[in-house]
Amino acid sequence: MAEMNSSLDELIEKAADIILKAGYVMALTGAGMSVESGIPPFRGPGGIWTQHGEPPLDMYQRFLQNPRKAWEERLNPRGPMAELARALRMAEPNPGHFALAELEAMDILKSIITQNIDNLHQEGGSRNVLEIHGNASLLRCIECNLRYQPEDVSTDEIPPTCPSCKGLLKSDTVFFGEPIPLDILELCESESEKCDCMIVAGTSATVYPAAAFPRKLLRNNYPVIEINPYESELTRHCRISLKGPSGEVLPLLVDLIRNKMA
Repeated sequence: MAEMNSSLDELIEKAADIILKAGYVMALTGAGMSVESGIPPFRGPGGIWTQHGEPPLDMYQRFLQNPRKAWEERLNPRGPMAELARALRMAEPNPGHFALAELEAMDILKSIITQNIDNLHQEGGSRNVLEIHGNASLLRCIECNLRYQPEDVSTDEIPPTCPSCKGLLKSDTVFFGEPIPLDILELCESESEKCDCMIVAGTSATVYPAAAFPRKLLRNNYPVIEINPYESELTRHCRISLKGPSGEVLPLLVDLIRNKMA
């Protein structure tokens, strides 16, 4: 049951102590962190899908049926996709991203599972980032799962194919109707097997399979520390719930951990 009646400072102190006692700390991050960097959410107030309607649930199947059309739309985005592409180009890491990177540099945070596709964790300095929904700045082969920078792939002919196996290339982002790439899913599962403390930041943790990882820890009675401006389905189950934006709370938490280690 989450401690919620103490002051934020007291809760951050308790969270820091829990993290320092843990053997393998991970983070699960979501759209809240991206929103703090100026990227609109998909759902909810101001969300891209809220304003423009949700994409088709068989988006991946449509891609397979007509990859050329999908690539034409990628190369010349319009409407909500143009809006998202522009926001991704302009976004920069916020203090929450930098705080997680510092926690990793301190050899406390071992890895991040992120539902975000914006590459901001890497730009903020994090190294061991597992992007369960893919990365909007990369291309992926649907046959061999190799990933490429767009500038390394010719689009003189579309759809382009994998330089390694000649399989079909698509955005690395996971479409509706598309399975999570097995390589990333296996890495997430193997990391979570070692985890005995998880920081859940900027996500309500309701979208599976990512939502399964903190719930597995809770079933095994390991601490989950939530950082979120809003109460979620996870809140009452967490050991500590820190109410506030990740860009404000995470730096306070990491500063305190650094001071305790000095």
